[in-house]
Amino acid sequence: MPSAPPAVPPVPSAPPPTPSTPLPPPTPEPPARTVEAALPPAPSRLVPPALTLGAGHTYAARLTPAGEATGPGWFPERWTLDGPEPYAVPLPLDRPEEAASDVLPLSDGRVLIRREVAAGRHTFSLLYPTGPGTGEVPLGALDCPELTLLPPSPDGMSAHALLPGKRSTGVWLVAGGAFGPEQVADVPGRCSGGVWLDREGRLLALDRQMPGGGPVKAVVVDLGRGGEVTPLLQIAPESNDRLLLADADSGLLLVRSDAPGHDRLGWGVLGSCLPVRFPECLRAPDETLTPFAVQPGQMLMPESCAVALRIDGAGGSWVGLWRPAGRRLHQFAAPGGWLAGSGFWTREGVLHLPYSQEDAPCAVALMEAPVDEPHPAVTTGTNASGATPPRGVCTPVPLGQAPLTGRTTPG
Repeated sequence: MPSAPPAVPPVPSAPPPTPSTPLPPPTPEPPARTVEAALPPAPSRLVPPALTLGAGHTYAARLTPAGEATGPGWFPERWTLDGPEPYAVPLPLDRPEEAASDVLPLSDGRVLIRREVAAGRHTFSLLYPTGPGTGEVPLGALDCPELTLLPPSPDGMSAHALLPGKRSTGVWLVAGGAFGPEQVADVPGRCSGGVWLDREGRLLALDRQMPGGGPVKAVVVDLGRGGEVTPLLQIAPESNDRLLLADADSGLLLVRSDAPGHDRLGWGVLGSCLPVRFPECLRAPDETLTPFAVQPGQMLMPESCAVALRIDGAGGSWVGLWRPAGRRLHQFAAPGGWLAGSGFWTREGVLHLPYSQEDAPCAVALMEAPVDEPHPAVTTGTNASGATPPRGVCTPVPLGQAPLTGRTTPG
């Protein structure tokens, strides 16, 4: 890419009775694959990610505290989001999970779990409800000092992981293969991130730094052509250009780059000759803005896509809504118990924000994308720079009555 100078009432969490899906009996765990060590093991995290949404947003999964009844630790929980009311299904086994584990939902309702059972040994299993209990199908293991599970594949039935080595990064298929984990690509350099660019799970964008150092540049890995690598972002020769989010329908890309002099959020269009743009309204020196959802279905209209951002500041985390064409950042308070950074759009422009409260352990608040008003006149610069207008509020009330007028930042 060339360079350039809402809400609904809380719903009950008790799951409706659902028949369990018969699955083949568990198979013996395949032998572990060993990957060349390059780095010391990463330190274990204390708190797992809030919520992982699956392809199509039918299911989501998270690790939730086990509670006093079972002692310290965590257990997997699957959320069903495509019915009239969301509900959660616990998937505990006879042992608690560690916070460093990862869970990822598949489109058939099973949940992939990655565990580090020993230093540098990662195992993979599929969990599924079996009436009163939880079934488990082991998929195999990998021996490596560092492993990162990638976001859910768009096909809904496979999962991939990044394994950095001394001079290259392996892309491994850890679920959906025929014989346990298998390597599907080897990318020169150290890779991180991971954004899918298509609906088939073939084109994967990674942020890569070549051996010996240098800037980080986003590249595209074609898993259908043996891991063929092509450049994606080249905003400036020495800039760090990372891809954060992409929409396969419109081609809208959300990037983070220090090409403007310091890290800024920008946007562009996949395959376009137009430069990446860095809106002034997305510049927040005292806050961190992270896009997490793009409105789908806007074919060939990237500037019309609504984008949801997580905003982290001194006051906590809240929600930002923005469109490239509108050039304003609308800011709203998140619903209480929001699983920060999780959410998805419908084609009609309604944002779904999963949250969990004591009286609503599995619930979703809805918020419509606000209408962008005409741009205000340029100010004289005499207004107090420290003044911060109050944010809007996202509360669980009927969508037609949702307070959708919030603070806007001109850009």
